[in-house]
Amino acid sequence: MSLNFKEYITLTGEIILYVGNPDLHKLDQLSVSYGDIWHSSFEQGYKNAFQDIVYQTIVFFWYVNDYDNLDECISWRLNPNNFAIRKSVWEQLDGFDIDYKNKQLQALDFAYNALRNCGATTLYVKGLYVTTEKNIIEITTKDRYIFYRKNFKLDHSIFMLYRKGFYKIAEWNALFYAKKNFSLKKNRPFVKPRILNEIKDNPTVSYIIPTMLRQDFTLNLLNDLKTQTYKPTQVIVVDATPENSRDESLYNSNNYPFEVQFHWQTTKGSCRARNEAINLCTGDYIVFGDDDIRIQPNFIENHLKLLQTYNAGACNGLDIRADNQQQNLEDLNNKLIKLESNRWFVGISQSYSNANSCVKRSYVNQLVGNDINYDGGYGEDSDFGISLTKIGVPVLHNPFSANLHLKPAIGGYRFWGSQAKVLGKKRKKQPWELDIPVKRIRPVPSPTIMYQIHKQFTPQQFVEYKHKYFSMYLFKGNKLELPLKIIKLPYRLLQFNKSVFYAKKLIQLGKRTV
Repeated sequence: MSLNFKEYITLTGEIILYVGNPDLHKLDQLSVSYGDIWHSSFEQGYKNAFQDIVYQTIVFFWYVNDYDNLDECISWRLNPNNFAIRKSVWEQLDGFDIDYKNKQLQALDFAYNALRNCGATTLYVKGLYVTTEKNIIEITTKDRYIFYRKNFKLDHSIFMLYRKGFYKIAEWNALFYAKKNFSLKKNRPFVKPRILNEIKDNPTVSYIIPTMLRQDFTLNLLNDLKTQTYKPTQVIVVDATPENSRDESLYNSNNYPFEVQFHWQTTKGSCRARNEAINLCTGDYIVFGDDDIRIQPNFIENHLKLLQTYNAGACNGLDIRADNQQQNLEDLNNKLIKLESNRWFVGISQSYSNANSCVKRSYVNQLVGNDINYDGGYGEDSDFGISLTKIGVPVLHNPFSANLHLKPAIGGYRFWGSQAKVLGKKRKKQPWELDIPVKRIRPVPSPTIMYQIHKQFTPQQFVEYKHKYFSMYLFKGNKLELPLKIIKLPYRLLQFNKSVFYAKKLIQLGKRTV
């Protein structure tokens, strides 16, 4: 497909390719920020187009839905007749896939992969294009299966066939056609990261460490912070170690070249701990860290450099799992060398981790901290990341700031949450149980994961999640176990429904921060 690009040279000398008639002044402003591809397709009929993506992404892709009430947000729903792109990015990504005959699907495939797989940021920008002519999005059954065949494993096409209806001949024909004529596309290119600028204006940094039963690990992290090339202004440690297990003499704020506050937590939960620390933060930026990580000397410096270079508000660093708890920064360096080119892309993060993230404090305050409904369960990290994105603050993937995650078997806030697997009199009540304790049926999956699905996604996407969940339960793993799984299915359904029950109770409460 010939796009007949025009070229625009920005004030900084960069070449932007475009089709249609964008506001060139606005395009110049956008070019100095984190975006790589820009469009105004919401007003042109593309908002939430191609919802069939849900059969693969379910609720594990933050951008399955387009966001409302934002002048600028992440969206891969690209109109091929009205968009702009950095010339360097277009050349690195090799343009549209001409295997597709459908012009609209060429654009959707390109932008989807740019965002999810290639480290390019695709943005909807209100008013960049003034045209509001509504397009009719026409993607045939055959087109849909070609997209799935080229982008996902065959299992996802089969799941889509199941959801669309095994009895539909057109679905079977399209599946067989795509399987015969196309294959999964691998080894997609990455957009190279920009050269990081030096830090400007001496921003201040607050570093938050929630911890429990891990004072030794916390001290190691504090020592790593002492060696930072750009030191934090303030470090806040919130320690929930019980009185009979703590050694208060280990914490001495005079040992550090920055302000350190040590607080003994009297509430329960890591979300509450972070919120207590957030209320004490004074820095321009907040770095969130787990207690069981090790960080290189340029860790904070590179977080700030990346956010300033890309003119962004939040980023998620590279989280590297240790092989054992005795590994150190030399081991981290060796692991990073092994990653080689697979490490080097920025783009939009597909996840968020409280173990390694940096956010402008103003945006953290806008969210009023973490949602404490997650205490005792899982999912608080991704909820915070999605919530940032929904207020128009995309989270960038930062390959320059890496941590070594030691993951010790004992200690940490999961000490409380581990009780969720216990039944009977020995069970300790979890925060998400509220006023209705778990009795004979243990909820599975975690009610807080189910809470996130109900909170952040649509009812139809919950339905797809349920179908996918039980499909994987029945058909993944050893096929000889299928008869036993079928026998256990009624109980598994009871567990699932019990999880939904608690999730809906949390939804009724709404987000809580204290």
